[in-house]
Amino acid sequence: MKLRLALPLTLALASPLAALDLDAMSDEERAQFQAEIRTYLLENPEVIAEAITVLRAREELAQQQNDTLMAQTFANDLFNDGHSFVGGNPDGDITVVEFMDYRCGFCKRAFPEIEALVASDANIRYVIKEFPILGEQSVLASRFAIATQLVAGDAAYKDVHNTLMEFRGDISAQSLTRLGDTLGLDTAAISARMDDPIVTEILSKNRALAQQLQISGTPTFVFDDQMVRGFVPLAEMEELLAELRSE
Repeated sequence: MKLRLALPLTLALASPLAALDLDAMSDEERAQFQAEIRTYLLENPEVIAEAITVLRAREELAQQQNDTLMAQTFANDLFNDGHSFVGGNPDGDITVVEFMDYRCGFCKRAFPEIEALVASDANIRYVIKEFPILGEQSVLASRFAIATQLVAGDAAYKDVHNTLMEFRGDISAQSLTRLGDTLGLDTAAISARMDDPIVTEILSKNRALAQQLQISGTPTFVFDDQMVRGFVPLAEMEELLAELRSE
């Protein structure tokens, strides 16, 4: 870099207060300055890549900080809404919340990972948020799962949840009836509750909470106040838990 360009660029990048006043330049000076910048960037294109990397890191940090603030703001709705299934250790030191959809391929991929996490860590409190966003079959499955919880309780709900997470076919009233029959459930009673206003209210509350948290995809996890969007391998979840416990 030419010395006459290095100093102005350094000052401009170091502090807004030290930035050059381009308006004070003559047209000729401004054109020369811009030409020197262009030449430098063409000769050193890696600077652009470095700037993009720094920008992305700043954006990611800002997103993480915003996610943490939102999780803290809506902590009660996330962790203690009174209707979501709570598994693992109800008195665990860390609560993991999952927003999921039974038709979501990445949710199905995450299912054995989160199951392994809860099974291997006796201090995890695991909350499931039904968040059907992938069409009518997703809604139908969530309604059946929630209705099962209302009719038969948490254990039956978890059996249905597990089965639906591993289910690969189309979801219909008939397939759900067969699923319930296989699990020994009262499918007639469950089917009768699927359109219950309580079921509709639970889904509406989950959807409203997701909107407040700016969640638009599944799976989305919340580990205490740390939000993680998308699939997370078991090893990364364990690493995040270790970091939270070390704070």
